[in-house]
Amino acid sequence: MSYFVYMLICEDSSFYIGTTNDVDKRFSKHVAGKGASYTRSHKPVKVVYREELADKSAALKREHVLKKLTHTQKLALL
Repeated sequence: MSYFVYMLICEDSSFYIGTTNDVDKRFSKHVAGKGASYTRSHKPVKVVYREELADKSAALKREHVLKKLTHTQKLALL
């Protein structure tokens, strides 16, 4: 089963990065306030990045790498 690393842009221009097997369903949960605690206080606007990976382990490793990037580096990735 494929997994995805995704990045959301929030109303305050911050980014949220996560891992899921269904990006659209997960985004809907974030918007409904049922996602991560970060997106409850930083309202997500849209999905700005998604990357498909072979499995959950690979997706989690990639998520870890992306979370270490600076805001400027994340913008450059987009």
